[in-house]
Amino acid sequence: MTLQDRRVAVLAEDNYQELELWYPVLRLREEGAEVEVVGSGAKDTFMSGKGYPVRADVSAAEVSAEDYDAVVVPGGFAPDKMRRVEAMTSLVRDMNESGKVVAAICHAAWVLVSADILRGRRATCVSAIKDDVTNAGAQYVDEEVVVDENLITSRTPPDLPAFCREIIAALQ
Repeated sequence: MTLQDRRVAVLAEDNYQELELWYPVLRLREEGAEVEVVGSGAKDTFMSGKGYPVRADVSAAEVSAEDYDAVVVPGGFAPDKMRRVEAMTSLVRDMNESGKVVAAICHAAWVLVSADILRGRRATCVSAIKDDVTNAGAQYVDEEVVVDENLITSRTPPDLPAFCREIIAALQ
């Protein structure tokens, strides 16, 4: 266990992608990190696209970048709701401005777009939203994981091992 002194926020909203939320939660906990599920504040329990629940430990309005070493944004269609919640985009923006790890997979890049942290960065995402990432000022790269300083991005569930490997490495 290499991350005992690290705290990680994993964002949650309805229609999250099951693997993209649970794989990082469990993998980071396995490494000893304290992981909190941070919800939008709309309710306490959020359902995945396939109906799998996750209970938020806290809402985004109740936390700040000072509380965490990293934030992980899972994909699915939840990011389309997350990006409309100022507390969530502010948390991501503040984490980035503090130089802390910001990790996003699949459609989660929408949250990065709305937080306005992609300009001049290299990033990847699910190919369906690569135009959004490019229009936000990023250089889109089609690779399983892209690390640009504190920003870690991946495309889809098959990339999760590489995604989590890079998050863990960045937190060590």
